[in-house]
Amino acid sequence: MSLIVQKFGGSSVADPECIRRVAKRVAESYDKGNDMVVVVSAMGDTTDHLIELAKELNDKAPEREMDMLLATGEQQTISLLAMTLNAMGYKAVSFTGWQAGIITEAVASKAKILSIDPKRVEDALAEKKIAIVAGFQGFTAGGDITTLGRGGSDTTAVALAAALNADYCEIFTDVDGVYTTDPRVEPQAHKIDRISYDEMLELATMGAGVLHPRCVEVGKDFGTRIHVRSSFNHNEGTIVDDMGGRPMEQQMAVSGVAFDRNVAKVSIFDVPDKPGTAAHIFDTLANEHVNVDMIIQAGQRKNRNKISFTVSADDLPKAKEIMEEMKWQFHAQETSYMDKIAKVSIVGAGMITNPGVAAKMFNILAENDINIEMIATSEIKVSCAIHEEDMVQAVRALHKGFGLSEEK
Repeated sequence: MSLIVQKFGGSSVADPECIRRVAKRVAESYDKGNDMVVVVSAMGDTTDHLIELAKELNDKAPEREMDMLLATGEQQTISLLAMTLNAMGYKAVSFTGWQAGIITEAVASKAKILSIDPKRVEDALAEKKIAIVAGFQGFTAGGDITTLGRGGSDTTAVALAAALNADYCEIFTDVDGVYTTDPRVEPQAHKIDRISYDEMLELATMGAGVLHPRCVEVGKDFGTRIHVRSSFNHNEGTIVDDMGGRPMEQQMAVSGVAFDRNVAKVSIFDVPDKPGTAAHIFDTLANEHVNVDMIIQAGQRKNRNKISFTVSADDLPKAKEIMEEMKWQFHAQETSYMDKIAKVSIVGAGMITNPGVAAKMFNILAENDINIEMIATSEIKVSCAIHEEDMVQAVRALHKGFGLSEEK
């Protein structure tokens, strides 16, 4: 007997028939003698519809009230799934984030989980009930409801699995697992059977939408095995773990190609070339919860620099406000903003022992007449910011160029 946490996304619970399918899937695992905790998202496009409704009434709604509103989407799903399971003869009980003991920081719309006290969930399991928990939400020490941001239900599921010391966490989605790239962009993409936390974290951070980076980070920190699979079939998916037993030398330099269309480039020209300038800019952005990715600083003229960086397109309005203030503070020459930017990345643990991977990437892009705006690297990743219109061509060329189009 195992303790299993299963997570089902919005497309998996989009309508009553989908909810019945999920209930049957949960019941199958329960009937095998497993203790079951199920984390669910809001049904289908419910969150988007709630956001649109809020904008009709107040296009600058307080973030606290937005969290209060958006948390109701998951609350609908947990009760409906619990009702369905009870109708099938199973004892199931639903829990909101605060009832499940999920405590977060006091940051609206993208709070991070600080701790989990899953006592009520554990009590339900002790009574052989199926525990249904709302994803994407928690509560602060002061009692306010918070939401965890995009992909928050993934994070809820893996964090709960860690807190409960579950045997593993199954993330059910509308695809069969993690692919070498998005099959909708490159039809030659194929499923990866097993991938390391580090590789999955880089892929997720670089735009692979199948898992949220924060859930992978939690999985890595607590050693929680994650199984990504489809809710529409029983095929084996992709295992994300520490890759124990992998050959000491990596067979493939590159495991996958990720991309992200939701990118904007910000530049400020003619800022002082002295210690503390960059620190002040990026401290201010961080204090306003604007995440920065690629950064380039280049000399512009004597004692003056140009600084460019990328942010999520969602954060561009807030970044603009901050940079216009910076422009005034530093008597900078100008600022510029580009929202037609995409990021393409190659990821693979084998890069560490295979020289020339970055050069090969740049050559592939050059051969396809694709200009590189910015570059960022880590031990197992190379990312390039390019024009959005070149993204599909870049992904396909890199996927083929690194031999990922051939089934392994």
